[in-house]
Amino acid sequence: MTALDIIPEVTCPPTDLWSDEPPLESDLHLQQIIILLSCLELLWRERSDYYASGNLTIYYNAEQLKKRDFCGPDFFVVLDTEKRPRKSWVVWREQGKYPDVIVEILSDSTANIDRNNKKILYQNTFRTPNYFWFDPNSLELQGFRLIEGQYQAISPNDQGYLWSEQLGLYLGIFDRKLRYFTANGQLVPTPQEAELQQRQAKEQAILEKEQALLEKERERQAKEKLAQKLRELGIDPDTI
Repeated sequence: MTALDIIPEVTCPPTDLWSDEPPLESDLHLQQIIILLSCLELLWRERSDYYASGNLTIYYNAEQLKKRDFCGPDFFVVLDTEKRPRKSWVVWREQGKYPDVIVEILSDSTANIDRNNKKILYQNTFRTPNYFWFDPNSLELQGFRLIEGQYQAISPNDQGYLWSEQLGLYLGIFDRKLRYFTANGQLVPTPQEAELQQRQAKEQAILEKEQALLEKERERQAKEKLAQKLRELGIDPDTI
């Protein structure tokens, strides 16, 4: 028997795993996740170095895979990775990367877990730099920044927005929804809002062009009227 014969067989955990998350609890949860995803997708449309998803399972070790102790944040973003579709986020397949930003949407059945168990998991195991939770009913918004291994509450600015240095954006409440705001406080539009803004800008440009043409025509008519009056007085307007 050689040394190779007594080396135990190493079994690697699978990497091609489907997400195993329960259905979303309400339309508010679905709407909120869509807003967070679609706004970031539009804002970062030129980028391909991130992955964002919602209600998708994160598999983070083989032991929790056996115990079916999965974790699926309502919304998360991983930076410095390939932007492509995935069945789930498998940490050992993604060079050990965990989310850089996590947002949980609170509900009566999950609020206690999100505020406690998941906060501890994201702090101690995931080491996620920014963690936020938002209640779509009470509008409670709280954010944390990982400092020396511990979550510290993020202080809101004068508008009540919370800064995420990972996203380079504020998170704040607008029209009872959790939204992104730029560093100078501008609301990041949804695709529908952006389309409306573009349509309104085009309509405004057309209106301004029509007004300019109308003003030009009025000036032409005024000059023609003046020229006619001068001719009636025996004055050649071209000599003036």
